[in-house]
Amino acid sequence: MTLLDIRNLSTYFFTDTGVVPSVGDVSYFVEKGETVGLVGESGCGKSVSALSIMQLIESPPGKIVEGEIQFEGQDLSKLTSKQMQAIRGNRIGMIFQEPMTSLNPVYTIGFQITEAYLQHNDVDDETAYKEAIQVLEQVGIPDPKQRFYEYPHQLSGGMRQRIMIAIAIICKPSLLIADEPTTALDVTIQAQILDLLKSLQQQTQMSILLITHDLGVIAEMAKRVVVMYAGKVIETASVQDIFHNPNHPYTKGLFESIPKIDHSAKYLYDIPGTVPDPRHFPTGCRFHPRCSKCMDRCKTDEPMLKRTHPGHLSACWLNEDFK
Repeated sequence: MTLLDIRNLSTYFFTDTGVVPSVGDVSYFVEKGETVGLVGESGCGKSVSALSIMQLIESPPGKIVEGEIQFEGQDLSKLTSKQMQAIRGNRIGMIFQEPMTSLNPVYTIGFQITEAYLQHNDVDDETAYKEAIQVLEQVGIPDPKQRFYEYPHQLSGGMRQRIMIAIAIICKPSLLIADEPTTALDVTIQAQILDLLKSLQQQTQMSILLITHDLGVIAEMAKRVVVMYAGKVIETASVQDIFHNPNHPYTKGLFESIPKIDHSAKYLYDIPGTVPDPRHFPTGCRFHPRCSKCMDRCKTDEPMLKRTHPGHLSACWLNEDFK
C-alpha cells in the first residue's frame, strides 16, 4: 500500500536575483512500513522536497509551482495552512538537521515534547506528561523524569538527537521524515540512533523517508533508494540493485567516492566539479559537465527517467538503445 506518492513536484524560490528551481518535476513514493533513502550531494534538492511535503517552505520566496503530494488519500499541496497543522507533527513527523539549533534553548525538553502532543490530542497536562515520559523511555533517554525538566544545552549531541526523535514520534505518525538524522554524531552514537529508528519502525509499522548523503546508512536502513542530482531524480531502484548495478554515472561516482581499504590507492576518488547553481542549470543532462561519459546528445537533450530493468529507473542516454 502506497502511503506517500509525490508526482511531478516542482518547488521554486522567487528571489531578487532570479527564479531558483530547487526541485523540478520530482516523483517518488513510499510504501506503508518501508524505508526509502533519498541521497545526493548537498544542494541537490533533497531537503527542499521533504520540506515541501510538510509545507514548511517559506513563502515568499518559496512556492510549490506544480505537482501533487498524495498522502493517505489527500493532496497536501492543496491544503490550507490550518489543515496542514492537523497533519504536521501528527500524521507526519520530521527529524530536522542539527538538533541543537532545532530545539528551542529557552524551553525545557518536556515542554517541547508535550507541546506537539497537546496540540493534536484533547488531553490534560498530566496525561501529556505521562506520554512524554513514556516516549523518552522509548527513545532510550536515561532518567526521563529528570531530563523532562532540563534544557537542550544540558544534554549531549546524541541525547538531543533522541529528543528530536521523541518529538517527531510522540503522536505516532504514519510517516517519519528523517533529514540527516546522524549528521555530526560520532560513529557509536550514529549506530545507536539507526538501531533506535529500526526498532521504532518494527514497533509501530511507520514508514521512513531517510534523507542522507551517507551510503553506508542507506545500506543499513533502506529498502529502496532515490538518487537526486540538481533538483531532479536521476535514478531509483532497490538497495540491492542500486548497490550492485548502478546505471547512472552520477550514482556510480557516489559509490566510487566511498573510501576503500586499498593500500594501492594513493588518492580518494571524487566526482569532478560541483553541483551547479540552480539559477543556471546546464542544458541537456544536468550532470553532463561533470560526466566522463558525456556525449553530444547529453549537452542538448535532457534524458527522462526510463526503466532499465524491473524496478530500476535511470535518466541517462547511455541506457538508450541507439540501434
